[in-house]
Amino acid sequence: MSSSAPIGVFDSGLGGLTVVREMISQLPNESIIYFGDTARVPYGPKSPDTVLRYSREITSFLKGEGVKALVVACNTATAHALPALREEFDFPIIGVIEPGARAAVAVTKTKRVGVIGTAGTIKSRAYETEIRKLLPDAQVTAQACALFAPLVEEGWLDSEVTRAIARNYLAPMVSAEVDTLVLGCTHYPLMKTVIGNVVGRDVRLIDSAHETARQVAEMLRANGLENATPNDARYRFVSSDAPDTFLALGQTFLGSPIDRVETLTLG
Repeated sequence: MSSSAPIGVFDSGLGGLTVVREMISQLPNESIIYFGDTARVPYGPKSPDTVLRYSREITSFLKGEGVKALVVACNTATAHALPALREEFDFPIIGVIEPGARAAVAVTKTKRVGVIGTAGTIKSRAYETEIRKLLPDAQVTAQACALFAPLVEEGWLDSEVTRAIARNYLAPMVSAEVDTLVLGCTHYPLMKTVIGNVVGRDVRLIDSAHETARQVAEMLRANGLENATPNDARYRFVSSDAPDTFLALGQTFLGSPIDRVETLTLG
Protein backbone atom coordinates (compact mmCIF):
# COMPACT_ATOMS: atom_id res chain seq x y z
CA MET A 1 0.00 0.00 0.00
CA SER A 2 1.37 3.40 -1.00
CA SER A 3 1.97 5.87 1.82
CA SER A 4 0.45 8.59 -0.38
CA ALA A 5 -2.91 6.78 -0.54
CA PRO A 6 -5.79 8.46 1.31
CA ILE A 7 -7.29 7.53 4.66
CA GLY A 8 -10.97 6.62 4.58
CA VAL A 9 -13.31 8.02 7.23
CA PHE A 10 -17.02 7.29 7.58
CA ASP A 11 -19.91 8.25 9.81
CA SER A 12 -23.69 7.97 9.77
CA GLY A 13 -23.86 11.66 8.88
CA LEU A 14 -21.91 14.84 9.51
CA GLY A 15 -20.59 14.35 13.04
CA GLY A 16 -17.52 12.45 11.87
CA LEU A 17 -16.28 15.66 10.30
CA THR A 18 -15.11 16.61 13.81
CA VAL A 19 -12.71 13.66 13.52
CA VAL A 20 -11.62 14.82 10.06
CA ARG A 21 -11.04 18.30 11.51
CA GLU A 22 -8.64 16.86 14.09
CA MET A 23 -6.93 14.65 11.50
CA ILE A 24 -6.33 17.65 9.22
CA SER A 25 -4.82 19.51 12.18
CA GLN A 26 -2.65 16.67 13.46
CA LEU A 27 -1.85 14.95 10.11
CA PRO A 28 -1.54 17.79 7.56
CA ASN A 29 0.17 15.59 4.93
CA GLU A 30 -2.58 12.97 4.80
CA SER A 31 -5.30 12.85 2.15
CA ILE A 32 -8.79 11.90 3.34
CA ILE A 33 -11.96 10.52 1.76
CA TYR A 34 -14.98 11.09 4.00
CA PHE A 35 -18.29 9.26 3.53
CA GLY A 36 -21.35 10.53 5.40
CA ASP A 37 -24.33 8.15 5.22
CA THR A 38 -26.85 10.99 5.27
CA ALA A 39 -29.55 8.88 3.56
CA ARG A 40 -29.68 6.47 6.51
CA VAL A 41 -28.79 8.69 9.48
CA PRO A 42 -29.18 8.22 12.46
CA TYR A 43 -27.56 4.88 13.26
CA GLY A 44 -28.19 5.14 17.01
CA PRO A 45 -31.71 3.63 17.11
CA LYS A 46 -31.01 0.95 14.47
CA SER A 47 -30.28 -2.72 15.19
CA PRO A 48 -26.69 -3.95 15.43
CA ASP A 49 -27.17 -6.14 12.31
CA THR A 50 -28.37 -3.17 10.27
CA VAL A 51 -25.48 -0.97 11.40
CA LEU A 52 -23.04 -3.77 10.53
CA ARG A 53 -24.55 -4.12 7.04
CA TYR A 54 -24.28 -0.38 6.40
CA SER A 55 -20.71 -0.34 7.70
CA ARG A 56 -19.67 -3.21 5.40
CA GLU A 57 -21.14 -1.43 2.37
CA ILE A 58 -19.31 1.81 3.13
CA THR A 59 -16.03 0.07 3.91
CA SER A 60 -16.23 -1.85 0.62
CA PHE A 61 -16.75 1.42 -1.24
CA LEU A 62 -13.79 3.08 0.47
CA LYS A 63 -11.58 0.05 -0.17
CA GLY A 64 -12.45 0.37 -3.83
CA GLU A 65 -11.28 3.98 -3.69
CA GLY A 66 -7.83 2.76 -2.62
CA VAL A 67 -7.66 3.88 1.01
CA LYS A 68 -4.65 2.74 3.04
CA ALA A 69 -6.48 2.77 6.38
CA LEU A 70 -9.96 3.39 7.74
CA VAL A 71 -11.40 5.40 10.62
CA VAL A 72 -14.88 4.43 11.78
CA ALA A 73 -15.83 7.90 13.03
CA CYS A 74 -19.26 6.79 14.23
CA ASN A 75 -19.53 5.59 17.82
CA THR A 76 -22.52 3.35 17.06
CA ALA A 77 -20.79 1.75 14.07
CA THR A 78 -17.63 1.29 16.13
CA ALA A 79 -19.65 -0.47 18.83
CA HIS A 80 -21.49 -2.79 16.44
CA ALA A 81 -19.18 -3.29 13.47
CA LEU A 82 -15.49 -2.72 14.28
CA PRO A 83 -14.50 -6.33 15.16
CA ALA A 84 -16.17 -7.72 12.03
CA LEU A 85 -14.65 -5.08 9.77
CA ARG A 86 -11.17 -5.80 11.15
CA GLU A 87 -11.63 -9.51 10.37
CA GLU A 88 -12.98 -8.96 6.87
CA PHE A 89 -10.76 -6.19 5.47
CA ASP A 90 -7.00 -6.16 4.97
CA PHE A 91 -6.02 -2.65 6.06
CA PRO A 92 -5.73 -1.02 9.50
CA ILE A 93 -9.07 0.07 10.95
CA ILE A 94 -9.52 2.35 13.96
CA GLY A 95 -12.74 3.18 15.80
CA VAL A 96 -13.53 6.06 18.11
CA ILE A 97 -14.32 4.14 21.30
CA GLU A 98 -10.92 2.76 22.32
CA PRO A 99 -9.11 6.13 21.98
CA GLY A 100 -11.76 7.86 24.08
CA ALA A 101 -11.68 5.15 26.73
CA ARG A 102 -7.88 5.24 26.92
CA ALA A 103 -7.87 9.00 27.37
CA ALA A 104 -10.51 8.83 30.12
CA VAL A 105 -8.60 6.21 32.05
CA ALA A 106 -5.39 8.25 31.73
CA VAL A 107 -6.86 11.39 33.32
CA THR A 108 -9.43 10.22 35.89
CA LYS A 109 -8.30 10.63 39.49
CA THR A 110 -11.40 9.33 41.28
CA LYS A 111 -12.11 6.45 38.85
CA ARG A 112 -15.64 7.84 38.42
CA VAL A 113 -16.11 8.15 34.67
CA GLY A 114 -19.20 9.26 32.76
CA VAL A 115 -20.08 8.34 29.19
CA ILE A 116 -22.74 9.99 27.03
CA GLY A 117 -23.76 8.86 23.55
CA THR A 118 -26.56 7.67 21.31
CA ALA A 119 -28.99 4.96 22.42
CA GLY A 120 -27.14 2.38 20.32
CA THR A 121 -23.72 3.24 21.71
CA ILE A 122 -24.88 3.26 25.32
CA LYS A 123 -26.92 0.06 24.98
CA SER A 124 -23.87 -1.73 23.53
CA ARG A 125 -21.90 -0.96 26.73
CA ALA A 126 -18.82 -0.72 24.47
CA TYR A 127 -17.29 2.21 26.37
CA GLU A 128 -17.87 0.57 29.73
CA THR A 129 -16.23 -2.63 28.50
CA GLU A 130 -13.22 -0.80 27.10
CA ILE A 131 -12.79 1.40 30.19
CA ARG A 132 -12.97 -1.59 32.54
CA LYS A 133 -10.41 -3.50 30.46
CA LEU A 134 -7.98 -0.73 31.31
CA LEU A 135 -9.29 0.18 34.77
CA PRO A 136 -11.18 -2.79 36.26
CA ASP A 137 -12.46 -0.92 39.33
CA ALA A 138 -13.76 2.08 37.40
CA GLN A 139 -17.24 3.33 38.28
CA VAL A 140 -18.86 4.08 34.94
CA THR A 141 -22.08 6.09 34.64
CA ALA A 142 -23.59 5.94 31.13
CA GLN A 143 -26.41 8.04 29.70
CA ALA A 144 -28.02 8.12 26.25
CA CYS A 145 -28.61 11.70 25.01
CA ALA A 146 -30.78 11.18 21.95
CA LEU A 147 -31.63 14.86 21.41
CA PHE A 148 -28.09 16.23 21.48
CA ALA A 149 -27.22 15.33 17.87
CA PRO A 150 -30.40 16.88 16.37
CA LEU A 151 -29.83 20.02 18.44
CA VAL A 152 -26.32 20.34 17.04
CA GLU A 153 -27.55 19.86 13.48
CA GLU A 154 -30.17 22.57 14.06
CA GLY A 155 -27.40 24.88 15.23
CA TRP A 156 -28.87 25.12 18.74
CA LEU A 157 -25.53 24.82 20.48
CA ASP A 158 -26.21 27.13 23.43
CA SER A 159 -29.92 28.02 23.56
CA GLU A 160 -32.10 27.90 26.67
CA VAL A 161 -33.81 24.79 25.30
CA THR A 162 -30.41 23.12 24.83
CA ARG A 163 -29.32 24.04 28.35
CA ALA A 164 -32.58 22.65 29.84
CA ILE A 165 -32.23 19.37 27.94
CA ALA A 166 -28.57 19.11 28.94
CA ARG A 167 -29.43 19.58 32.63
CA ASN A 168 -31.95 16.75 32.37
CA TYR A 169 -29.65 14.32 30.54
CA LEU A 170 -26.57 15.08 32.61
CA ALA A 171 -28.20 14.92 36.05
CA PRO A 172 -26.90 11.33 36.59
CA MET A 173 -23.35 12.55 35.93
CA VAL A 174 -23.69 15.30 38.52
CA SER A 175 -25.20 12.86 41.05
CA ALA A 176 -22.42 10.33 40.45
CA GLU A 177 -19.77 13.06 40.88
CA VAL A 178 -17.82 11.92 37.83
CA ASP A 179 -14.49 13.66 37.36
CA THR A 180 -14.18 12.65 33.68
CA LEU A 181 -16.86 12.62 30.99
CA VAL A 182 -16.43 10.93 27.61
CA LEU A 183 -18.26 12.69 24.78
CA GLY A 184 -19.26 9.44 23.08
CA CYS A 185 -20.76 10.93 19.92
CA THR A 186 -18.93 12.97 17.31
CA HIS A 187 -21.57 15.72 17.50
CA TYR A 188 -21.00 16.38 21.18
CA PRO A 189 -17.69 18.31 21.04
CA LEU A 190 -19.69 21.17 19.52
CA MET A 191 -21.70 21.29 22.77
CA LYS A 192 -18.68 21.43 25.09
CA THR A 193 -19.65 24.80 26.55
CA VAL A 194 -23.14 23.73 27.60
CA ILE A 195 -22.01 20.30 28.79
CA GLY A 196 -19.12 21.76 30.76
CA ASN A 197 -21.35 24.32 32.45
CA VAL A 198 -23.80 21.64 33.55
CA VAL A 199 -21.33 19.06 34.90
CA GLY A 200 -18.88 21.62 36.30
CA ARG A 201 -15.65 23.05 34.99
CA ASP A 202 -13.56 20.68 37.13
CA VAL A 203 -14.84 17.68 35.12
CA ARG A 204 -12.51 16.68 32.28
CA LEU A 205 -14.34 16.36 28.95
CA ILE A 206 -12.85 13.72 26.67
CA ASP A 207 -13.17 14.56 22.98
CA SER A 208 -12.94 11.24 21.13
CA ALA A 209 -12.24 13.07 17.86
CA HIS A 210 -8.98 14.51 19.20
CA GLU A 211 -7.91 11.20 20.72
CA THR A 212 -8.81 9.24 17.57
CA ALA A 213 -6.62 11.48 15.40
CA ARG A 214 -3.72 10.84 17.81
CA GLN A 215 -4.24 7.10 17.50
CA VAL A 216 -4.37 7.34 13.69
CA ALA A 217 -0.96 9.01 13.79
CA GLU A 218 0.39 6.17 15.96
CA MET A 219 -1.09 3.56 13.61
CA LEU A 220 0.44 5.17 10.51
CA ARG A 221 3.87 5.26 12.15
CA ALA A 222 3.60 1.65 13.32
CA ASN A 223 2.68 0.44 9.83
CA GLY A 224 5.08 2.65 7.87
CA LEU A 225 2.16 4.38 6.16
CA GLU A 226 2.93 8.04 6.95
CA ASN A 227 2.88 10.36 3.96
CA ALA A 228 6.06 12.43 4.28
CA THR A 229 5.33 14.64 1.26
CA PRO A 230 4.24 18.14 2.35
CA ASN A 231 1.43 20.00 0.55
CA ASP A 232 0.20 16.70 -0.90
CA ALA A 233 -3.07 16.36 1.04
CA ARG A 234 -6.35 16.15 -0.86
CA TYR A 235 -9.83 15.92 0.66
CA ARG A 236 -12.95 14.34 -0.85
CA PHE A 237 -16.40 14.43 0.70
CA VAL A 238 -19.10 11.94 -0.30
CA SER A 239 -22.66 11.70 1.01
CA SER A 240 -25.40 9.18 0.34
CA ASP A 241 -28.08 11.90 0.17
CA ALA A 242 -28.78 15.63 0.54
CA PRO A 243 -25.42 17.06 -0.64
CA ASP A 244 -26.79 20.60 -0.27
CA THR A 245 -27.45 20.01 3.44
CA PHE A 246 -23.97 18.50 3.76
CA LEU A 247 -22.46 21.64 2.22
CA ALA A 248 -24.54 23.94 4.41
CA LEU A 249 -23.88 22.19 7.74
CA GLY A 250 -20.50 20.62 7.04
CA GLN A 251 -18.55 23.80 7.76
CA THR A 252 -19.95 23.84 11.32
CA PHE A 253 -18.39 20.45 12.00
CA LEU A 254 -15.24 20.77 9.90
CA GLY A 255 -14.39 24.35 10.86
CA SER A 256 -13.57 25.28 7.26
CA PRO A 257 -15.51 25.54 4.00
CA ILE A 258 -16.33 22.48 1.88
CA ASP A 259 -16.22 23.27 -1.83
CA ARG A 260 -17.83 20.14 -3.26
CA VAL A 261 -19.75 17.07 -2.12
CA GLU A 262 -20.14 13.97 -4.26
CA THR A 263 -23.27 11.84 -3.97
CA LEU A 264 -23.30 8.02 -3.88
CA THR A 265 -26.29 5.94 -2.86
CA LEU A 266 -25.55 2.58 -1.25
CA GLY A 267 -27.78 -0.37 -0.43
